[in-house]
Amino acid sequence: METPVLVVMAAGMGSRYGGLKQIDPVGPSGQIILDYSVYDAYRAGFRRVVFIIKPELREAFERTIGARAARLMQVDYVYQTLDCLPEGLEAPEGRTKPLGTGHAVYCVHGIVNAPFAVINADDFYGADAYKKMFDHLSQLDADDPVYRCCVVGYRVENTLTENGTVARGVCTTDADGCLSSIVERTKIYRDGEVIRYEADGGEPEGVIPVGTPVSMNLWGFPAGYLDELEGLLRTFFAGKLQEDPMKAELYLPSTVDAVTHAGRATAQVLTTDAKWFGVTYREDKPSVVAAIAKMTEEGEYPHEM
Repeated sequence: METPVLVVMAAGMGSRYGGLKQIDPVGPSGQIILDYSVYDAYRAGFRRVVFIIKPELREAFERTIGARAARLMQVDYVYQTLDCLPEGLEAPEGRTKPLGTGHAVYCVHGIVNAPFAVINADDFYGADAYKKMFDHLSQLDADDPVYRCCVVGYRVENTLTENGTVARGVCTTDADGCLSSIVERTKIYRDGEVIRYEADGGEPEGVIPVGTPVSMNLWGFPAGYLDELEGLLRTFFAGKLQEDPMKAELYLPSTVDAVTHAGRATAQVLTTDAKWFGVTYREDKPSVVAAIAKMTEEGEYPHEM
C-alpha cells in the first residue's frame, strides 16, 4: 500500500489572516503553526503533503510555507475553486462563497491515490495525534469493502481557550470505539471545573463531561473515499444547495456521518491526551507562543526548522 499523504485545508488562510504575509509567527525562529504540523507529520511517517489553497495564493504560499515544507516532504498544490466539480455539476450563478470542507477535500480527487489525513492549516494538533493517525492509515486494507475512516478525539478539556467560547464536534462512540455520532457545539466554555455549552439552535444549555472526545478536524480516510465524496457532492447539489444556493456548504464531518449511517464506512476515534493549541482569539497568541517555547526548550522541537 502507498504511504499515507497529509492533506492541508488552507484555502481560507488568506481571508482569515489578511494575506499570507500577515500570518503570525508563534515559534522562536518565526515558525507558524503549520510549520509544526508538517514537522510532526514527517516524524510520524508522512512523506507527501498536499496543500489545498486559492489560486491567487500560490506564489506567496510556495515561496514561504511551501518552501519550508519541501525541506521535509514532497509538496503539491490543489486549488479549491467553484469549478472543481464532478462532471455535469455547476456552481449556482452568482455564488462566490466556497462550497465547504467536503468540497475542499474532493478537490484532491485524482491527485491523491493513497490513504490520507486531513487537517486545518491553523491548528496545532501535537505529535501523538499524527503518530496515531499515520499508524491507522498504514494498516488499512485496500480491498476492504468498507471505508475504514478515523478521527482523532481530543479530551474536551485539552481544547479550550480562556478567552472565549469554542466550537467542537462532540463525539459519541460505540463499544468498538467507532464514531456513532458527532454533534457540533458552537459555544463551549469552561466554568470553573465544569465544561458547558451555551444554548444553540433552540437546544438548552448543557454540560460536557471531562474526558469526552471532541473532533478538531483531524480526519483519516482510505483512498477510495474520494470517490464517495463525488456521490455526496451530487446529493448535496440536488438537495441542500437547491434550498440555499448562495450559502449552503458540504462539511467533511457530515459526509462521514452520512456514509457511516449508510453502512458503507466506520470511523474509529483515535484518542489522544495531546493538547490542542490554536489562535481562536487574538488573546490566545501569548499562551501558544509560551507553550511552543517550553516544548522547544525541552527538546520536543528544534529551535529552527
